[in-house]
Amino acid sequence: MTTNSTRWIHPSLRGSPVLSSSSCLHFKIPAPKPPTFQFVGQPIKAKAPATPPPPIPRANERVSRPSDLFGRRELFFLSTTVPFLVPSLIAVAADEIFQMREEIGKVLSKGKAAGVLRLVFHDAGTFDIYDKTGGMNGSILHELDRPENKGLKKSVKIPEKAKSQIDILYPAVAGAEAVSVCGGPKIPVQLGRIDSMLADPEQKLPEESLDAAGLKQCFQRTGFSTQELVALSGAHTLGSKGFGNPTIFDNSYFKILLEKPWLSSAGMSAMIGLPSDRALVEDDECTTWISKYANDQNLFFEDFKDAYIKLVNTGARWRSI
Repeated sequence: MTTNSTRWIHPSLRGSPVLSSSSCLHFKIPAPKPPTFQFVGQPIKAKAPATPPPPIPRANERVSRPSDLFGRRELFFLSTTVPFLVPSLIAVAADEIFQMREEIGKVLSKGKAAGVLRLVFHDAGTFDIYDKTGGMNGSILHELDRPENKGLKKSVKIPEKAKSQIDILYPAVAGAEAVSVCGGPKIPVQLGRIDSMLADPEQKLPEESLDAAGLKQCFQRTGFSTQELVALSGAHTLGSKGFGNPTIFDNSYFKILLEKPWLSSAGMSAMIGLPSDRALVEDDECTTWISKYANDQNLFFEDFKDAYIKLVNTGARWRSI
């Protein structure tokens, strides 16, 4: 700090040469070095990253290009939980997922949430851990005329309407938003999937008439445990199956299963749930988890979230950065 007549000099600098011009002090400050980002190998100078080459798609797959996904911005591999992303990329990713959820929220009503979740389950539920076919790959769009997918054409319209604004059809995000809008947990969803151009093999989804043993076997084929089977079945709390309020995502499904209202001869009570729902509560292992979720909604929310994330990643292949 100086005045027009007198300059104050720090004691440590007295007796040392001082450069002056007019009435100001000047200190030579080293030029800042360009920042670097340290990942695993050698540090890389911060500069605009080169566009990575797209993966080589298989014969029956389409690689989602950046322009296919978001139009105005380049798609970076989206996962807000990936710790090694450069902060600026995380910000872009977070902005894109916010925009997607916002557009889906505009066209997704609580009354349509059950159908959107069913769309997700029917796309992902075809995965087979033995032959590595099926899974969450968008093939449901080529399977809408199958008997088990009856009624899903209406559900596809929800993400399709959002697609007109965000240039992407992503049922996994729509399903997560369906849970959230009905009061369930918020579920992070990864983007950048490579979509299949063909339908998955038929007769891979569990039938509504299966008993508990058949359901367990079917879910084991897709890589899911009994606990995950029960947690995902909790999605039936939404919709017209009779498990509580059809537009509220909660643990009513499990409470009503334990009551077994279908054993009553009184009209509508006998029509609650599917045969496969009723079968769960007749199995000791399934009933253990049904009881836990009936008594602890937070536990159900946490386990459903984990199972849903696993479901929508099952069998999926991802575009590399």
